[in-house]
Amino acid sequence: MQRPIGGFSCGSFMAETERLIYTLGTSRRTEEDFVEILNSYGIEALVDVRRFPRSGIPAYNRESLERLVSENGIEYLFLGGALGGFRKGGYREYTLTEAFRRGIERLEAVACRRLSVVVCAERFPWKCHRRWIARELAGRGWRVLHIIDKGRVWEPRNP
Repeated sequence: MQRPIGGFSCGSFMAETERLIYTLGTSRRTEEDFVEILNSYGIEALVDVRRFPRSGIPAYNRESLERLVSENGIEYLFLGGALGGFRKGGYREYTLTEAFRRGIERLEAVACRRLSVVVCAERFPWKCHRRWIARELAGRGWRVLHIIDKGRVWEPRNP
């Protein structure tokens, strides 16, 4: 029987050693580059954590992004309500709430069954709220890799 980490267990879906999740920023990437990156890492589910899922690049507006990834065989899930940034009192404070915990558990449930990527707009995870999501996931036993560009990932030593 699998031991729960951080109060959440993937059950029979996945062994602890396989608990891997990616993060990625849409940035100013072309649609082609974005899909190529997703495919190169074998991404099966995209979890959108933008609180306001709009972009200056029309392809990254929520409806367009959902269509783009679905057309490429990738599941789309919007968790911006639970995990999105721009929180009163700051995001760090928000990570202490029940709403954040529930959002993380929904994210874990998806990541347990499909190789997932957490997506927001910012290219660099240390400049956005993905760092707090990643820190929480790492504390729960997940290996979190931040995709910076094609073939370039960053894994913090002390998440």
